[in-house]
Amino acid sequence: MPNKRIEDYNKVLPILELYRCVQSEGSRFGRPTIAVRTTGCTHRCYFGEGGWCDSWYTSIHPEKGTFTFNDIINIYDENPHVKEMMLTGGSPTMHAALVNELTHFANERGILITIETEGSHFVTTDYPIGLISLSPKFSNSRPVVGTTTPGGKVVDERFVAQHEKFRLNYDAIEKTLTYHDDYHYKPVWDGTDEGLAEIESFRVKMDIPKDKTFVMPAGDTRETLIEMYPLVFELCAEHGYNMTGRDHIIAYDTRRQV
Repeated sequence: MPNKRIEDYNKVLPILELYRCVQSEGSRFGRPTIAVRTTGCTHRCYFGEGGWCDSWYTSIHPEKGTFTFNDIINIYDENPHVKEMMLTGGSPTMHAALVNELTHFANERGILITIETEGSHFVTTDYPIGLISLSPKFSNSRPVVGTTTPGGKVVDERFVAQHEKFRLNYDAIEKTLTYHDDYHYKPVWDGTDEGLAEIESFRVKMDIPKDKTFVMPAGDTRETLIEMYPLVFELCAEHGYNMTGRDHIIAYDTRRQV
């Protein structure tokens, strides 16, 4: 069966944000890119003192998309020097037709696509995706019953069950890492021994080399990240992982579209 594509370039898509920025995480750190942020996610991530998912408005309380495929074309026309794309979310791999259409566009323009994904959905594409940025969610992402979401919802058992149902899809993750050209593993660490054990257990289970592992601190504000940075720094130095910051939050704190 052929991969799905976008037929109407004027149709509003599940794209909530579209903007020029600099990649602030992982192995492509520091490179100018266009961020394409989709809305919709199977996860409901909460990291305790590290806060809720920093893009909770695409997952916990998903807002509606506002952009078309023509908008993507236009922003690259306006920024011809930018040769990378960061497809993020939410969970962008939920939108298979959009992902595939972007590979056609990237192939025509010589653009490298990075997809940020938790790995819950496997997608095939007509052209290669340059980099899979895999950030699986471990038990430290589980919401806590009785806490309140950024949108004011009180977490109940059903909310937690939604998160746990899709949290780790090993089959989809294995297929994703096998099918696509390149990847890195970008786990979030909360500073605990239990969190480290899960990071390492997953790495070994999926046979991921340490040089493809980029440990990222938990935190959705500048203050919480600054507190975590020394811990992650020491962890990576001791265990041989790469460290990645979240420098868009360091630079702009909780501001969106950066």
